[in-house]
Amino acid sequence: MNNINSPVKKEKKKASFFLALIPIIILIALLGINVAIFKEDATFGPNQLALLIGAAISVIISLSLNYTWDEILKGIVKSIKTSLSAIIILLIIGALTGTWMLSGVVPSMIYYGLDLMNPNYFLVASCVVCTIISVATGSSWTTVSTVGVAFIGIAQGLGIPLPMAAGAIISGAYFGDKISPLSDTTNLASAVSGAELFTQIRYMFYTTTPTYIITLIVFTVLGFTIDTTSSTSNIEELMSTLKSTYYISPLLFIVPLIVVVLIFKKVNAIPALFIGTVAGAIVAVIFQPTIIQQVSGIGTYAKNMNEYIVHSYQAIVKAMTLNVKVITDNEKINKLIETNGMQGMLNTVWLIFCAMCFGGAMEVGGFLKKITSYIVGWAKSTGSLIASTVATSIFFNFTASDQYLAIVVPGRMFVKTYKKRGLKPENLSRSLEDSGTVTSALVPWNTCAAYHSGMLGVATGDYFIYAFFNWISPIMSILFGYLNIKIRKYT
Repeated sequence: MNNINSPVKKEKKKASFFLALIPIIILIALLGINVAIFKEDATFGPNQLALLIGAAISVIISLSLNYTWDEILKGIVKSIKTSLSAIIILLIIGALTGTWMLSGVVPSMIYYGLDLMNPNYFLVASCVVCTIISVATGSSWTTVSTVGVAFIGIAQGLGIPLPMAAGAIISGAYFGDKISPLSDTTNLASAVSGAELFTQIRYMFYTTTPTYIITLIVFTVLGFTIDTTSSTSNIEELMSTLKSTYYISPLLFIVPLIVVVLIFKKVNAIPALFIGTVAGAIVAVIFQPTIIQQVSGIGTYAKNMNEYIVHSYQAIVKAMTLNVKVITDNEKINKLIETNGMQGMLNTVWLIFCAMCFGGAMEVGGFLKKITSYIVGWAKSTGSLIASTVATSIFFNFTASDQYLAIVVPGRMFVKTYKKRGLKPENLSRSLEDSGTVTSALVPWNTCAAYHSGMLGVATGDYFIYAFFNWISPIMSILFGYLNIKIRKYT
C-alpha cells in the first residue's frame, strides 16, 4: 500500500525546440555584448559569467519541466567530472612550459627556428618558424604577439605584402594551437569529446598533415612572385639576444624528445607531461645557472653548492607556478620568453568549469538532445555528421565570438550522437579542432581574430584569404568524412 504522505513525483515534460534554444540565444547575446564592450578581455571573466547565467537560465527552465534541483545538480557535477583530467593536464602544462623556458628548451627551439629564415623563402620560412614556436608553446597568441610581430616588421622592410605575411604567420601559429599537447584548445577538445589526449593528437595528423603540406606549397609558390632585397637584421638581433642570454644547444632537445618517445609508447598524458616537466627542471639546473640566479630573485650568485640548490629550487618553483620574466635588452625577446606557469592556466580552468556547468545544465533538461536531433536529423551518413559538426563549430565562432565555446558547446551537443553511431571520440575531437580552433582567426569580431589583427596591424578581411591552413582545415575534415578516410569506429 502506497504511503499517502509520500511526495508525488511529477512527470517530466519535454522541452520544445524553441524552449531548448532560449539558454543558447541568451548566451550568444551576452557573449556578443561582452565582445563589443570588453574586446579580447572578454574571455578573462565576462564570458565565464555569461556561461553561468546561461546555466542558470537552463536550470530555471528545467525546474519548470518538473526536474528536481538534485537531478540538475548531479548532472552539472557529472559534466564537471568529465573535465577533471583535462584540468590536471592544463596545470601540468603550465608547469612544463615554465621549466622548458627556464631550461632553454623553448629558447633553443626559437633560435634554430629563426635560423631557418631566408629572404627568398620568407613566407614559407615564417610559417615554419611560427609552427615550431607554436608547437613549443602551444599558443597561437604568444607566437603571433612575439615572433609574428617581428616577422611583420621584416616583411615591411622586404617589401612583402603584409596580408600575405600575416596569413603565413597565422597559418603556422595555428598548427601548434591545434596539434600541440601544450595547447589549451587541444586539451579542451579532448575533454569535451572524451578522447585521450595523445590519441587525439595522433589522429589529427591525418587531416592536419595534407592541409599543412598544401599550405607550405602555396606559400613557396607565392614567395617566388615577391621581390625580396633587404636583409634580416631583425632576426639576427633576436638570435643574438637569445644566444647571449641562454645556453643554446641541440643537446637541450633531449627533453622534448623524452616526451615524444613517451607519446609514441602510448604513456598516459599526465605522467608523460609530468616527466617532461621534471626533465626540464633538471636540465635548467645543469645548463642555465645564470637564468637560475636571475629567476630565483635572490640578487646574489650562489657561493657554494648548497646555496645553488636553494636558488635552483626557488627558480624552478617560481617557473612552474608563477609569472616569470627573464630580462634582456630586447623587448621582443622579453615578451617571448615570459612564462606564467600554472597560474597562467587558471583562467582556462575557470572557463572550462563554467562551460561544463552550462553544458551539464543543458544536458540534464534534454535541451542538447533536442537541438542535436534537429541538426543531425539530415545527417544520415558519417560524412554529413562530421560536416554538421564542422558547420556548428563555425557557427559558434561567428555567433559566440569565442573559440573555446565553438569547441565546448558543439562538443557537448554531439558527443552522444557520435557514440550512438559507433564512432570513437577522436572523430569528434578532430572535427572540433579542424573547425572550432582554426576558424576563430577568420571571424573579424571573434576575440582571436581581433587580437591577431591588432597585434599584426593587418585587418582580418585582408589576411583571411592568405590564412590557408585555417580555412583549408575544415574543408579537409569534411572531405575525410565523406570519403570515409581514417574514420575510427568501435569494433
